[in-house]
Amino acid sequence: NIERIDLVCEVNNTDHHTLQNSADRLIVRRGLPFTITLHLRPGTHFQNGDNINFIAQTGPIPSVEAQTKAKFSLSRFISRSSWSATAEMSDSTVSLTVCSHPNAPIGVYKLILDQGEAIGLGEFVLLFNPWCKQDPVYLASEAEREEYVLSQDGLIYRGIPNRITVLPWTFGQFEPGILDICLQILDESPNYISDAALDCSERRNPVYVTRVLSAMINSLGDKGVLVGNWSDDYEDGVKPTVWKDSCSILRQWSNDGCRAVRYGQCWVFAAVACTVSRALGIPCRVVTNYGSARDSNGDLVMERFYNEFDENIADDSIWNFHVWVENWMTRPDLSLGYEGWQASDPTPQHRSEGVFCCGPVPVRAIKEGELTFKYDVPFVYAEVNADVVEYIKLRDGRVFKMGGSTTEVGKSISTKAVGRDEREDITHNYKYPEGSEEERRVYEKANHHNKLAQAGEEPGLHIKIKVTPDMQIGSDFDVYAELKNNTMVTKSCRVMFYAQAVSYNGKLGETCGLGVILVPCRSWVCQKWARTWWQI
Repeated sequence: NIERIDLVCEVNNTDHHTLQNSADRLIVRRGLPFTITLHLRPGTHFQNGDNINFIAQTGPIPSVEAQTKAKFSLSRFISRSSWSATAEMSDSTVSLTVCSHPNAPIGVYKLILDQGEAIGLGEFVLLFNPWCKQDPVYLASEAEREEYVLSQDGLIYRGIPNRITVLPWTFGQFEPGILDICLQILDESPNYISDAALDCSERRNPVYVTRVLSAMINSLGDKGVLVGNWSDDYEDGVKPTVWKDSCSILRQWSNDGCRAVRYGQCWVFAAVACTVSRALGIPCRVVTNYGSARDSNGDLVMERFYNEFDENIADDSIWNFHVWVENWMTRPDLSLGYEGWQASDPTPQHRSEGVFCCGPVPVRAIKEGELTFKYDVPFVYAEVNADVVEYIKLRDGRVFKMGGSTTEVGKSISTKAVGRDEREDITHNYKYPEGSEEERRVYEKANHHNKLAQAGEEPGLHIKIKVTPDMQIGSDFDVYAELKNNTMVTKSCRVMFYAQAVSYNGKLGETCGLGVILVPCRSWVCQKWARTWWQI
């Protein structure tokens, strides 16, 4: 006896902060009521005590046990902790108020009225809800919700710490069709393909969804969105520096039958991940780490091995910068105190549980050196806090420790400030101040008992390279090499000096300005200096 069903999309979507998606399609958030109006045929009477039941279901194999199917009846009051519904009646209409469980799986739902005969009331999309205190992605600050969920534009930081550059980026999470593409990404994941019922059930958990997105934004091992390319050869695709928005990438991926888009680098992967996260309702921000270590063997130390010609013969590298995302959520799978921002990296750098993904990692776990927590804490810890040790390996096999640094890695960790087009430095979230007792305590706590850090003979000779403070890119500048002899023995030094261009991910270019000089070290017994300079 229902003549017409009105999903009241514009009003509901306004209340649920999804009107930017659409005014014609019902898109709601978990744990927040929405209204549906039933227009009855003339002469139909609706009694509040009637035996009226509802079914809300999602996925290809809805199941009550898997929480992808919910059965509930009319009640006097709306419950914010379970699926529930109330009704208000007039002469010819029934206004239904429905509220979802705050931990229901996200996705496309069918709502069914069950009076012995099933009547479809329509479809709606259910998203995570940062406005709902019972939702694990709840974010208390309205200003932060505006920035990390609703804002469609942002800034991404690149460059080097003393010359940070800004890239404006359009995330476009509310652009037409983007939400459907984001849901399509979940449906194309290996998890869904291998067990759709289980995957849809797990979509109630933002930790799970974030981990799936980390794998699906890159294309290694699955039908992911982007192909990475650091070769400088982009003839069969788009150079990563050309991209300025996420929507064109996502639409190309979807329109081409889920064929990976060529090409991306770290900031592109992160920007697309931010778009998808915000579209699904998970608060997200893009983060840049300067001096980002890529620890190839998981020992928390960046070992640089050089031969006598100063050629790097190790796999470890330090990127000028690296970009990932942070997502806001609770972590009920971990100890209390590790909720909040979780780092997640969609750039395919290493395998996690056999898959090219990384995270989500509690940022606090990184700061405290809790390497046993899920997921991938050691890898991200090394990116921001690894020590650097340098060795030279001679032709006769001897290894000398040349020096190192405890401050080279993890600088000026940056994100866009809330509500302002300014950079916010969040290094303090990831690590204690460099050189502080707390920082060394955490490093020792995380220490892997690395043996390589103690290997090799100590030559007692140290070299430091300096440039003039007024150095300008594109102009000549002076470079100084400062040698220090900490031994009791007079030494003469053969110094090989040259410059190399370096890409942001640590890849070295060709050598220029090669010079070899002999520096006689004489003068003081315990502290002898040699100072020379070159003009590049």
